[in-house]
Amino acid sequence: MPDERFAEHLSHPVGRGHAVADGHAGSAGGSICGDVVRIAVRVEGETVADAGFEASGCGALTAAASACVELVRGAPLLEAARVGSADVAAELGGLSAGKLHAADLAADALARALGEAAVAQAELPDRPDRVLVAMSGGVDSAVAALLSEGEVAAVTLELWRDAENDAEGSCCSAGAVRSARALAHRMGIAHFTVDLRDAFRAGVVAPWLDDHAAGLTPNPCVRCNGSVRLDAMVDLATRLGAAALATGHYARVTDDGLLRAAADPAKDQSYMLAGLSTQTIARLRFPLGELTKDRVRAIAAEHDLPVASKPDSQDLCFLAGTGRARFLERHGGIGDRPGAIVDRRGAVVGRHRGAHRFTVGQRRGLEVGGAAEPLYVLKTDVGARTVTVGTRAELATSEVRLRDVKLHRGAGAVEAVKLRYRAAAVGCTLDGDTLRLAEPFAGVAPGQIAVLLRGDTVIGSGTISS
Repeated sequence: MPDERFAEHLSHPVGRGHAVADGHAGSAGGSICGDVVRIAVRVEGETVADAGFEASGCGALTAAASACVELVRGAPLLEAARVGSADVAAELGGLSAGKLHAADLAADALARALGEAAVAQAELPDRPDRVLVAMSGGVDSAVAALLSEGEVAAVTLELWRDAENDAEGSCCSAGAVRSARALAHRMGIAHFTVDLRDAFRAGVVAPWLDDHAAGLTPNPCVRCNGSVRLDAMVDLATRLGAAALATGHYARVTDDGLLRAAADPAKDQSYMLAGLSTQTIARLRFPLGELTKDRVRAIAAEHDLPVASKPDSQDLCFLAGTGRARFLERHGGIGDRPGAIVDRRGAVVGRHRGAHRFTVGQRRGLEVGGAAEPLYVLKTDVGARTVTVGTRAELATSEVRLRDVKLHRGAGAVEAVKLRYRAAAVGCTLDGDTLRLAEPFAGVAPGQIAVLLRGDTVIGSGTISS
């Protein structure tokens, strides 16, 4: 009978109160629902050697956590990573709608525990046909998984959690992780959840806040991809014996191991990946590099994936659901700092609420009247609290200074530069830390990334200093 398995797990819960030596734990639930579960596992080599749990709240949660322990204890790690809430419910003989929440919480805790243990303890033998796929829960990463050949496993990083964050609009929230895991399991793929929130806050959000406080215009995605997110997933791929990490980015790799623009220039993301080392690039695969977005959506629809028409995320993942100004104030203490808008001679032509709200080249939001022609931000000074404005002709420059330049080839190989993500490449030469542009560019913003190119191949990058 359906209730027999549930009653057995409730009366004789497997692993309740069991202390897992050298274990790694994951938790789910909280004060709002009153149900809290903690599951711990230990991985030895390629096997879940031990598991145990603690739970408080409803009896269904105890039964669900017990079912998780029963399902994964002694199982191969990649099989354990296929266990989701549907498997937990099935182990309990089926659950009513009111009790499915317990299966969801237990599955969340198990996934977090398995991810932590995999990062720290997994040692699977190398398999040249095994690939780890970075899944965000969107259509691009789902199709990347579909197109990856060999034995496929998936990973999703939880990077940010905030009460004001929109879980539906963010690709890195707890809700997005849960959606990605459900999609992977639907596709029959083992899935790992990795909590990288501390590293993301320290390596991406904190520098982003510091740069705004200094009056710069940072690009956190280049920093995240180049030094936090992708390297962490490549490390997990190594733990899992996977030869490569596949992602849903629109980019390609040259025969000599450099990053190259995607075939579809409208979707090309090589700029956002420009901070990657050649060692990391060598481990990456980009299944979408030759495809258009329309073709990717068509492939998803052909395979009945529910994300086939899911909209793309449009903002920084940690800003989803909140405004930039609100975020800067809450997390960086950077609130309104009124000051003067001045022209190049220093004459006051208006007022602003904070120089950190503006970037070089910006026109929108300038409350300046009476000008003979449109005005743009030429410079910001957070110390003096001034925003300097001028005409588009005054905005243009033919020389750009860089800092932290990293080159994969000699400076003589640099033919062009992209000074903003969506900007067209401009011909240039690189002389030390100075770019000399073949034609003037309007809107060079300190703090942004300059991506150095040879044709459509990324030769290196640097940060714009002035």
